[in-house]
Amino acid sequence: MTQKAKRHSNISIFIPHNGCPHQCAFCNQRTISGAISQPDADDVRLAVNTAIASPRFIAEESEIAFFGGSFTAIARDYMLELLEAANEFIVDGKVSGIRVSTRPDAIDDEVLRILKKYGVTSIELGAQSMRDEVLSMNRRGHTALDVVNASQLIKKYSFSLGLQMMTGLYGDDNHGARYTARQLAALRPDTVRIYPTVVLEGTELAEKMRSGEYTPQGYEDAARLCAGLLRYFEQRGINVIKLGLHASEGVEGSMVGGAYHPAFRELCEGILYYRLMKEELSEQYPDGGDFVAYVPTQDISKAVGQKKRNLFQLAEEGWHVVVKGDDGIEGTERRRCKIRRL
Repeated sequence: MTQKAKRHSNISIFIPHNGCPHQCAFCNQRTISGAISQPDADDVRLAVNTAIASPRFIAEESEIAFFGGSFTAIARDYMLELLEAANEFIVDGKVSGIRVSTRPDAIDDEVLRILKKYGVTSIELGAQSMRDEVLSMNRRGHTALDVVNASQLIKKYSFSLGLQMMTGLYGDDNHGARYTARQLAALRPDTVRIYPTVVLEGTELAEKMRSGEYTPQGYEDAARLCAGLLRYFEQRGINVIKLGLHASEGVEGSMVGGAYHPAFRELCEGILYYRLMKEELSEQYPDGGDFVAYVPTQDISKAVGQKKRNLFQLAEEGWHVVVKGDDGIEGTERRRCKIRRL
């Protein structure tokens, strides 16, 4: 049984494609982040002060997050400039910590000591895959062993460990994605992000797709796969803090293929609710009929599914279901339902 995840919010500061020694086959950081220029110390202060001014800001639930590039691989003076600006808010107790995203092969004892000094609390590694052949085919420039070694070192220094994986990469398949998930879970991360591959203009994957060398996975197939991965991590107490690429005009305008949907996580949550309801109906009422499924009120739309797809699918199989909210069944599990015959 998984525990309810603690609320968390990031004050995100993007450093587009800075520090990366490689051009990954799928990567177009400018499109993904929407950032063009490199932020400086003043930009950090402005972003944090703007967030703090929000009436919904809660210091103990907020981290300054440096995303977009490989933070520990950027020029050392530049990295320190950003950390010093962010650390001012740590010292004043205005945020709870700093989160950085980096490459597995850009972690060592020296850099971890620096990050600890400036109040970094969480480090995310872009693992993407734990199959060396997939990493090589997508020009990642690191190995699965680098992910293992970096993860162990990060935990040794008592940082919160986050791991990022991708599905549908060039040379990968569903079996490989599940293998990656098992390998990442074995490293006992605190958080995971799952990104189905979205093919963006200006990338090597776009060229391979047009030549026929690579066929990207569509969002429907990706959602079925990622729903299972989401459940897999949840069952092991690992919080999936992101599922699907962030919706933005840049991504939607530059996408030429792949698994993109602006509400991708909700698609996955809906699939899990469908599977849960079908399992209970199959066990209790195999002959079909009319039923009501009670779920936590905030989950009604997920249980119904986008465009009522879950209800239509169940009806085709003989179960006519109405979904209603019941906050009394909320508990520590992420998805719960109570089925009653009408």
